[in-house]
Amino acid sequence: MKQSRARVPTMVLKVAVIGAGASGLTSIKGCLEEGLEPTCFESSHDIGGVWRFKENPEPGRANIYESVIINSSKEMMAYSDFPPPVEFANNMHHSELLQYLRLYVQAFRLQQHIQFQTTVVSVRQTVDFAVSGQWEVETKNAENQKEMRVFDAVIVCTGHFTQPHLPLSDFIGIGSFKGRTLHSWEYRSAEGMQGKNVVVIGIGNSGGDLAVDISRVAKKVYLSTRSGGWVVSRIGQGGLPNDLFGTSRMDLIKSKLFASRINKALEKKLNEALDHTLYGLRPKHGFFAQIPVVNDDLPSRIISGRVQVKPNVKEFFGSSVVFEDETIIDQVDVVVFATGYNYSFPFLPSELQIKCDYRLQLYKHIFPPGLAHPTLAVVGFIHALGAVNPLSEMQVCPPCRLQRLWRRRYRKTPQP
Repeated sequence: MKQSRARVPTMVLKVAVIGAGASGLTSIKGCLEEGLEPTCFESSHDIGGVWRFKENPEPGRANIYESVIINSSKEMMAYSDFPPPVEFANNMHHSELLQYLRLYVQAFRLQQHIQFQTTVVSVRQTVDFAVSGQWEVETKNAENQKEMRVFDAVIVCTGHFTQPHLPLSDFIGIGSFKGRTLHSWEYRSAEGMQGKNVVVIGIGNSGGDLAVDISRVAKKVYLSTRSGGWVVSRIGQGGLPNDLFGTSRMDLIKSKLFASRINKALEKKLNEALDHTLYGLRPKHGFFAQIPVVNDDLPSRIISGRVQVKPNVKEFFGSSVVFEDETIIDQVDVVVFATGYNYSFPFLPSELQIKCDYRLQLYKHIFPPGLAHPTLAVVGFIHALGAVNPLSEMQVCPPCRLQRLWRRRYRKTPQP
């Protein structure tokens, strides 16, 4: 008789997922699909991360303003196996996107793997990390009670937008300014800005959105830009979402092979729709050098005089703002700094937070280099042309599959 081999249960690897935003949710799902056991730690009481609108800013958490509409179409921002409901708008309001994430959680039964109001205090290697590749994860709950647990792997999904970058030292005389100052992180709506003179500093997507939003009620909005920006509409040929065009794999290959030629063609097409030089928006950089400003309303607000584009701010004095072209705007009531964000991973060991060109050093934008074992990954911490949802979903595959392979270290098959 042939002797059969006894089957020994395979050890299930435990993975800590930090953050229950768009990247964290797809990380939980990716772990489950690879036979791993995820535990997601979310410091707030709900999912959604940046896409959950908060009436009051919450320190250490990403925030959005009331009028936010996503720049990517629902077709391009969807997870690969979960299309948004047909009745949702092509470019969804943030409330619809949050609802989409709730449906995703419900469909794949992810909520049972999330521990809400649990903050990760520290993540550090175990004493035997060289052999086990494991991590000690210390957490703190709403009652300030701490707990230490050991995980076989960690996936960090806390994103970019938690620490506002407010470079006040770069602006001479800002301490003497008599008006109100705030960062775009604090902005909720244009309430209280009726009839005011407002300066918005920065022309990223937030700066463009805020200038348009405030200009609907303000006396005048001045949009200060240091470098300009390429302005792109959400609406493309025939009224279809613009991001459905030119984004196939072949288009991307062409953009790499013929970058200079395609860059010039794109800039020519954009200038045919909106002469960026005439509007004071033309940047020194090429189209692919930075993420473009996605805004349908900014050109109309400029041509109607509701928004006036200005160069970089030179200095403040009293209630006046001096720009680098030596023009002066008096009686400025509010200055909004749309100056971006600093990122922070305070729970990670300092040796994993080494920066290169102001960015965290990550192999393939996922793995900190130099680790003895690839058991820590950062997902969703990437700037690219397109929505973060599918990007995070693609990033999750390598770490989850690596963990499945890593599991073989623990498998023991008895001899016949």
